[in-house]
Amino acid sequence: MDLQDQLKNLFPDHTPSKENIEEVNQPNYWLQDSPILCKYEKRKGKPVTILDGYTGADADFKKLTKDLKSLLSVGGSYKNDIIIIQGDYRDKIMAFLKENGFTVKRVGG
Repeated sequence: MDLQDQLKNLFPDHTPSKENIEEVNQPNYWLQDSPILCKYEKRKGKPVTILDGYTGADADFKKLTKDLKSLLSVGGSYKNDIIIIQGDYRDKIMAFLKENGFTVKRVGG
């Protein structure tokens, strides 16, 4: 018995709406006209990927950072309008951002 069957047993009169399901599948970020700069640095001998130039609100930074960290299964943070991801994941990050409608510019090698 899977989760859907258990929920139908608990709530027989409930019918799930398709609107709620579509909203969960598509994360909405605030898109901007200027490109996000994706660059690679070494800090204290460790590689990091830095995303600079995103001008969204703090909630947008938090959501985008969380989605990138969970996509790549790595650590990271955001502060001072910069998103820092541990490791060199420029290609994967740029592909993810392009899929979600951002324009991305690669800086450096």
